[in-house]
Amino acid sequence: MGMKSSFLLILFIVPAVLADLRVGFYKPACPDAESIIFQAVQKRFNKDKSVTAALLRMHFHDCFVRGCDASILIDSTTQNQAEKDSGPNQTVREYELIDEIKKALEAKCPSKVSCADIITVATRDAVVLAGGPNYTVPTGRRDGLVSRAGDVNLPGPQVDVSQAFQIFRAKGLTLEEMVILLGAHTVGVAHCSFFSERLQNDPSMDPKLAANLRNVCANPNTDPTVLLDQGTGFVVDNEFYKQLLLKRGVMRIDQELAIDSSTSGFVSRFARDGHGFKQRFGNAMVKMGSVGVLVGNDGEVRKNCRVLNPKNKPTVPSPPKKGKVSPPSKKAKNKKQKKPKSNGKKKKNTRAL
Repeated sequence: MGMKSSFLLILFIVPAVLADLRVGFYKPACPDAESIIFQAVQKRFNKDKSVTAALLRMHFHDCFVRGCDASILIDSTTQNQAEKDSGPNQTVREYELIDEIKKALEAKCPSKVSCADIITVATRDAVVLAGGPNYTVPTGRRDGLVSRAGDVNLPGPQVDVSQAFQIFRAKGLTLEEMVILLGAHTVGVAHCSFFSERLQNDPSMDPKLAANLRNVCANPNTDPTVLLDQGTGFVVDNEFYKQLLLKRGVMRIDQELAIDSSTSGFVSRFARDGHGFKQRFGNAMVKMGSVGVLVGNDGEVRKNCRVLNPKNKPTVPSPPKKGKVSPPSKKAKNKKQKKPKSNGKKKKNTRAL
């Protein structure tokens, strides 16, 4: 589901939010919104099928930090390092595609469609183009006003099933939903540095796969990527689970899904039932995409996904202007100035550091 960094990026849905998000939210104000998004994604997909993995990863990384509010799209400034410049987000890509979509939407319907909804709908469209389920996406998200690199704290691919489930469960997801959403790795890639420790005598990896990956990762001066689904790496299907049953999972967390007794049953079931996996994957994506969203009057609808609208940009207070100081009157000069009495205590410094 993405390149360098972690892949476990899921949050839970608050039922009240569903009342604010709704299917067809933009029909009255921008009826062509979803069509415009799809056309741009389709054009990009026809040139590079890895766009599906890229958008899935962007969507997950956005939702996991502050909810699905497009805070991952905001550029850093001299006063603030934004989420996109944090370590885990260094290789998130397709920002330019989001820019292209936003530009087209602003030309058609100014200040109507949020960047958060663009990410969510574009990800669904990329999944569909890659053979995945055509799940219905409720819209109406607003864009966040905060993006800080320090807020990004994403789990890495070396975690085991128990550690991963603690993260998912804390976000309201079930164990089954965790296995389903990690199934997005069916179109993912990973850098060699994320699994290189598994290439030397790991009994849980198919020896032929290990030998092949050692050749790919042989040059210590580079860190190439490999497909996480060694069968159909650009198709959203259940082949990922079939590969796990053959010990052909690339990353540790993926292969452990088939080994751990708490998750192995789900892996076996989805390996057998491709239709069932796709249906559940769509449901899980809707659930994740509705978490932590801003609705109503919260947040804003950015005109440029990379920057806050002018009225909401954080400002640095200007120093007070130096005005003309009137000279003291003669009366004031002649008046004795009373010195304040000291209580012998030092004045407490209340300024923030």
